This record gives sequence, structure tokens and C-alpha cells, in this order.
Amino acid sequence: MLRALSITLLVWLSAATAAQAQGFKFSNEDEAAKVDKAREAERRAKVQSLLATPCLNRIKNQKIMVLIGEDRNGVVYASQASYGPHVDAINGRLKSLGLRTYSPEEIRRQIAQAEIDAYFKNDPDAAISASKRLAAQYILRGLIATQSGRNPIINVNQVSVSMNFTLTGANGRMISQADARNESYAGRDTRGMALTLINERADEVVAQLYGDYCQKAGAR
Repeated sequence: MLRALSITLLVWLSAATAAQAQGFKFSNEDEAAKVDKAREAERRAKVQSLLATPCLNRIKNQKIMVLIGEDRNGVVYASQASYGPHVDAINGRLKSLGLRTYSPEEIRRQIAQAEIDAYFKNDPDAAISASKRLAAQYILRGLIATQSGRNPIINVNQVSVSMNFTLTGANGRMISQADARNESYAGRDTRGMALTLINERADEVVAQLYGDYCQKAGAR
């Protein structure tokens, strides 16, 4: 038994020596985890700081029209009925902060789809016309690009999303811009994974929009 123990110890020492000679460190994974944790803490601290921005009630009570489109391989789809969960990921968070935003249903009842499509084709007159019909003082335009495909190396699905939001006054004056990216491997439900990735980054996007809105919306 002693001989077997000695052999096991020698094998372990040899493996450890070989690993050290090749530059491996058993603490690499721990260090990577620490870096990730530090980045996440920094991100959360920034979000909390932005959400603590003082916001006057008269600003909070102004109406914001939220329009979100999805870019699929370079083609923008802007049917608000199709992206309920995507809209809710942003719209729900804004409402929870006390801001007045229109629901997709309210927008669809009062604005023609052709007008929304024109807006996403960078027609500023369409945006102004739509905001007047809703009596909205601000317009939040969001574009979410999703890409999914098969990773040829490890043969699994992968999904990436990028979000870009622009908040302007009804007159076109720029208030805020916020964007974020996220990606992950996925199973069969790539659309569900895309929504998960959006939700993971929605807090920081909304925090940036909220902080800028509360600071700049009342400016002339």
C-alpha cells in the first residue's frame, strides 16, 4: 500500500512539474472568474448611479412614444405586434421608473404601419406626424439586430444581438443614445435565447436613457 501511495505521489508531482514547465497555472480559472465578477460589479454600479439621477415629476409625466424594429440580415421589420417581448424588455423597465410610455397596442391603434415603416427608413416627417397624433413629447427609436447560425467548429447554434436606441424630442432634438451587445451559444430556440440576451443588457440601456432623459429633457 505504501508503494502504491508513493507511486501516486510521484505521478502527481510529475504532472504538477510538467504543468509548471509549460506555463500553466491552476489559478487561471479563478483569476478569470474574479475579472468577470469585477466587471459585473462595475456595470451594476454604473447602472445604479444612472438610475439615481434626479428626475422632476413634470419631466416624468411627459409622454414617450417607443418604436422598436428588428434588423434581420440587413432588412428592418417594424411590425410592433411581432416584438411584444422585445418591446416589454425596454418599455416595462421605463414604466417601472415612472416614465409615461405608450404600449405597442396604443401605438398600433393610432398610427398606420406604413407610417411606422417610413420612420424606420429615416423619414423624419413620419416620426413628427406620428408623435403629434399621440401627443407625445419624445420619441424612443430602438433597433435590435439579431444574428443566429451554426458554429462550424463545435457544431452548436450561436446567437448574437446588438441594440441601439435613440431618444429625441418630437422636434428631432437629440436627448440620448444607448447601445449594447451580447452573444451566447444556444439550443434550438435561438429566438428565445435572443430575448434572454436582450434582457441581460436591457438594464444598462434603460439606465443610460433614463439618466440622460432626466438631465436633458427639460433643457432648451
